[in-house]
Amino acid sequence: MAEQTQLAVVGGGPGGYVSAFRAADLGIDVTLIDLDENPGGVCLYRGCIPSKALLHVAKLLNETREATEWGVTFGEPQIDLDKLRDFKDRVVARMTGGLGQLSKARKVNYIRGRARFTSAQSLSIDVHDGGTQDLTFEHAVLATGSRPIMLPAFDISSDRIMDSTGALELADVPGRLLVVGGGIIGLELGQVYAALGSSVSVVEMTDGLVPPGDRDLVRILQKRLDSQFEAIHLETKVTAVAEDGDGLKVTMEPVNGGDLIEERYDRVLLSIGRRPNSEDLGLENTKVQLDERGFVQADVQRRTAEPTIFAIGDVIGSALAHTASHEGIVAAEVISGKRAAFEPNAIPSVVYTDPELAWCGLTEAEAKQQGRKVQVARFPWAASGRATTLDRNDGVTKLIVDPETERVLGVGIVGPGAGELIAEGVLAVEMAALVSDVALSIHPHPTLSETVMEAAEAFHGLSPHINAPKRK
Repeated sequence: MAEQTQLAVVGGGPGGYVSAFRAADLGIDVTLIDLDENPGGVCLYRGCIPSKALLHVAKLLNETREATEWGVTFGEPQIDLDKLRDFKDRVVARMTGGLGQLSKARKVNYIRGRARFTSAQSLSIDVHDGGTQDLTFEHAVLATGSRPIMLPAFDISSDRIMDSTGALELADVPGRLLVVGGGIIGLELGQVYAALGSSVSVVEMTDGLVPPGDRDLVRILQKRLDSQFEAIHLETKVTAVAEDGDGLKVTMEPVNGGDLIEERYDRVLLSIGRRPNSEDLGLENTKVQLDERGFVQADVQRRTAEPTIFAIGDVIGSALAHTASHEGIVAAEVISGKRAAFEPNAIPSVVYTDPELAWCGLTEAEAKQQGRKVQVARFPWAASGRATTLDRNDGVTKLIVDPETERVLGVGIVGPGAGELIAEGVLAVEMAALVSDVALSIHPHPTLSETVMEAAEAFHGLSPHINAPKRK
């Protein structure tokens, strides 16, 4: 006979396990199904967490080289790849193991295997250690995530072509590395390999790195990357990749015409986006609907067209771990009978490069596209005492403000620690704070956080540290 559960959560990433845990806390009988030994998903096993561990090491390596300017000289770092890999793996094991313990403490039934829907209220599970198991449920949350996109030109069965998962395995430090895609993942991993000693180049089809970010903030990041990378090819696409002895021959072409570029690299990292894991799930046995790109369609409560099935995270196009977690909470609360909907005003985006780049709410570019009148208040970190002590004056904090109501609509930050600072911006946008609320909130000195307060003061021309014109 099939086992029964009130809620089946398919996928154990930050969306799935958070949804399962919240449902369990609400008294629901939960079964969580995932392919890995413990909950965690791509984020903890092959994404957010291991990449941040390596970025931490990269920052340290860069600082040992920059310290000469401060009167402290270190010898050239000796990198033990085995120990570095072990450090990264220990971080992953500690966090995923902890989630396994939390799952047991909450009495969540965890099944390691692959699940497929056989109906709107039943699953067939290929269990990891062999055999199949049938499971019936009252509700299900689909949280199967996504995987890296592979383009036909790169599908040449070469172990020298990596996706983000392969890059995080850190098999070696290639002499020359080409990163295809100038987005968040590509730039983060590019900086890791550059710090470890690779000569890194980036090729990006659009006219700028990190396309969603405001150009004034991205320019500051790109200036630093220009000094760390061998080359950055914008408005350029890869047209051919071929094995070339113990390397790869790559042909690139400017998208607006021009001479072909031919270079030889030891490895290529393909990082051009991700596609949803919505195939081979038995969704044809349900009413769940997909769009033309394969994303599952869901409403603000994260219900699909099948009343018993909800969907969250990458599989519906919400490509951030923290977004998936909040969607998982909404789904669990709706299933428990609570009134809930996913309607945030500010979802933070962070690029964990050095400098970090972060934004939330309305961006300046979005305001321009919408034809919306806004006023932008900027505070350059050249006027920040704390940034000066760090020898990092290149940052900027800016507020996007409604000129009529003076409500803070968005915040953008570039500089060390921007990913931590943006949380204050999220709170301001979500609470409908006025720019005067931020200006009147006393911030500690000297800190980078006070650049948010000073940007708010600059809105009225009252910042003591910059000569900003007074607002009429």
